[in-house]
Amino acid sequence: MKRISNKWAHALLLASTWAAGAAHAVGDLPGGPAVRQLNLHPPVTRIAQEQINLHWMMMAICTVIFIGVFSVMFYSIWKHRKSQGAKAANFHESVVVEVAWTVVPFLIIIGMALPATKVLVAQKDTTNADLTIKTTGYQWKWGYDYIKGEGEGLGFISTLDSSHRAMSNSGDVSQAPDDYLLRVDNPLVVPVGKKIRIITTANDVIHSFMVPAFGIKQDAIPGFVRDTWFRADQVGDFYGQCAELCGKEHAYMPIHVKVVSAADYTAWVGGEMKKMAAKQDDPNKVWALEDILKRGEKVYAANCAACHQANGKGAGPVKPLDGSAIVRDANHALQIQVVLHGAANGAMPAWKQLSDTDLAAVVTYTKNAWSNKTGQLVQPAEIVAQRSK
Repeated sequence: MKRISNKWAHALLLASTWAAGAAHAVGDLPGGPAVRQLNLHPPVTRIAQEQINLHWMMMAICTVIFIGVFSVMFYSIWKHRKSQGAKAANFHESVVVEVAWTVVPFLIIIGMALPATKVLVAQKDTTNADLTIKTTGYQWKWGYDYIKGEGEGLGFISTLDSSHRAMSNSGDVSQAPDDYLLRVDNPLVVPVGKKIRIITTANDVIHSFMVPAFGIKQDAIPGFVRDTWFRADQVGDFYGQCAELCGKEHAYMPIHVKVVSAADYTAWVGGEMKKMAAKQDDPNKVWALEDILKRGEKVYAANCAACHQANGKGAGPVKPLDGSAIVRDANHALQIQVVLHGAANGAMPAWKQLSDTDLAAVVTYTKNAWSNKTGQLVQPAEIVAQRSK
């Protein structure tokens, strides 16, 4: 009787789980994946459109070849089967056959190669770009640096939205939005109708920058520089992912590109320049504990809480910061080196791309948050000193 009851309980649990999942309807995401999507993404660049045209042309040619070859094969098998008294012909060295099966495939290959080469060459033509952006892959986020064109000098890190990461950690995605695991805190912003050159590299392992709607996919390799380009024909939000298996958090490395009008882009650049100027702190400034804690809390929420959680308890293999011996240690260099260079073979990523003040603030925050309460204060000058070690 107990075994029967357990079976019914298991069946009810499965039914309730299915019902909960069925109750949440996922919709299409404009610029991103669609429900029951079978074809390539709707293109918003000329290159992406040419890739789709090339895809269908190749599909049509392959289909015709498939039907032709197998039709002849099945007809021959059926028409000349032994049960009908057919006898195999005995011939060799047919010049016509030799020429035919050499020339015909050669002409087909040339017919396919010419348009494919044209598209491939166009994909790699990154000259005369209006805007050049260096895209750096990190475990597990993207860094964007505007190095040429309007907005030159801007730079920021783009990380998965913390609420989406928390939702994933909880296992409850019943209320997941259509852009689940694709929303970021700082999207890449570019103007419509302008040629955007993307230079890719990586800080740790191989990543890959891919936005299907633009028809671009370029590996980002540590120590190497690769490039690609796109010119978006319409404004909107477009999404992609790191397309190279880059570690345990590979699924949490989305790409969000916001294409805006020229006027909106100019306004965005102006606003970001003001923010950047405000953030350029003097690394020699001596901070009060209360002031640097407020800043550290914001830095932690934006960059660290996704893995270590807001309560500092960590999750799974992610070690807790609350009660950590390294965090509480009076030797600040121990924690600073971990934050600057990472640890555990990349499980803890490096954060040296953050400013000296932001790093000092977040280290100070962790030393005083939750149950730590050490009263220790890390100044930006300490970060400067540790960077050179």
